[in-house]
Amino acid sequence: MAAKADDSNIKIIAKNKKAWHEYEIQDTWEAGLVLLGTEVKALRNGRCSLGDSYGEIRKGEAWLMKMHIGPYEMGNRENHEPFRARKMLLSKREIRKILPKIEERGLTLVPLKIYFKKGLAKIEMGLGRGKKVHDKRDTKAKKDVERRMAKELGRRD
Repeated sequence: MAAKADDSNIKIIAKNKKAWHEYEIQDTWEAGLVLLGTEVKALRNGRCSLGDSYGEIRKGEAWLMKMHIGPYEMGNRENHEPFRARKMLLSKREIRKILPKIEERGLTLVPLKIYFKKGLAKIEMGLGRGKKVHDKRDTKAKKDVERRMAKELGRRD
């Protein structure tokens, strides 16, 4: 259910590159976000960080925790709180599918990227298992080998 990267109506705001390094992503979902007006304007200006954010399911609702959306410069005294919890719009069926995986298997809901799709703020969430140190080393070694092979093949042509 992930968003298609080739869709011309998508404007990517932020990506969480650290998530692909820290977690082994098993499945992805696209969710809408409930935002305040100043948050939307700040997002359009690119003032967002997915750094240490994560997803939670509380009382049958999905929440995005610790995502930083910087204050909107032109906002007044009623500007938004940068680290507030934001509700994610997922269907009940999707939540019922995610919940047992989080509880039983010890998986984590990790935000992968935030973007605008047809003018609406969306977030791509991944269901991931934390990688061990040796897994991270293996992944890095494989990428290095692939990079070297591509470089050698490029020279031969």
